[in-house]
Amino acid sequence: MTRREMLMATASAPGLLLSPLGAATAVPNPNGRRGIGATPTGYMARMRANREAKPPVDWIDYCHSLGLGGAETAAPPTDPEGIRNYRDKVESYDMHVIFNVRLPNTEGDVPTFEIGVKSAKEIGAYGLHAALTPRRYEQFDSFEAFKASFEKNQRTVALAEPVLRKYKIRLAIENHKGWRSAEQAAWLKRLSSEYVGVHFDFGNNVSLCEDPMQTLDNLLPYVTGGHIKDMAVAPYSDGFLLSEVVLGDGFLDLKTMVRKLREKDPNMALDLETITRDPLKIPVFTDKYWVTFDDSYSPLPGRDLARTLELVQKNPPKKPLPKTTGLSPAEQLKNEDENNLASVLYARANLGL
Repeated sequence: MTRREMLMATASAPGLLLSPLGAATAVPNPNGRRGIGATPTGYMARMRANREAKPPVDWIDYCHSLGLGGAETAAPPTDPEGIRNYRDKVESYDMHVIFNVRLPNTEGDVPTFEIGVKSAKEIGAYGLHAALTPRRYEQFDSFEAFKASFEKNQRTVALAEPVLRKYKIRLAIENHKGWRSAEQAAWLKRLSSEYVGVHFDFGNNVSLCEDPMQTLDNLLPYVTGGHIKDMAVAPYSDGFLLSEVVLGDGFLDLKTMVRKLREKDPNMALDLETITRDPLKIPVFTDKYWVTFDDSYSPLPGRDLARTLELVQKNPPKKPLPKTTGLSPAEQLKNEDENNLASVLYARANLGL
């Protein structure tokens, strides 16, 4: 069945209708358990439309309307009434919720951080998420700048850890194109906290010349949740292009990756992050790409580059990589809605999510 045929069948199925906003309103997950959730980054056009709707559409309400099992979102409310209302809503929807609470950069930031953590705990959050880095190969012009940033990240998490331990709530740090998996795993091993782990992104470390299964195996001991996505690649003059695509349309071994995560924790929260955007440029043939790698502190072996280039060569995209440049807001929203709906349906039909 093609994606278009699947979407048409879904829209006409009992209990699955298109709302005035274009969202799919779904029956509960047929797999009989809390299933795949959603990330704001995978629904950016939809979130803009929801904010502009009259009245605005709440993100958690929207995810529930899709029949999703959870959502990642911004910081929690901190006033007693807001906490109570949020908790009641999440419990009534039987959804997991993951909050992004700003981490402390200094000792003076810790009290504010603690207020957010306490609120998340009272709401019953699955945990906290943090993406501490931009794209390493774009952000830094020297190895020294990368090293200073990485050490600052480690100090920040060290400041947060006693608060996390006090409230017994987990912080999961995303592999967000900032560190290779061995670097992140070695850091967390040194930290040795049951309340600090990894929010595993299925595809980000391809940008750092890692095989996705290698990334998963290195980080698996620390993974507590994840951003599920599929990836496609294509060559370009300075390296290769990297795109999130509809689940099943890329080269990732999603079934094996999900199986490994579910074997570790059958109830692990996995949130969809199919970002509909222009392909990312991974400029591995430029000097700037390599300045943040150092043979002793932060190595990137030549064999990993060779394997990545082989991966690009042997996995041509099944269809043209998605693009949003030149599309109207309405066209971007339509593409995003279709991609996300197709991914949710694939996850239910093929991954048991």
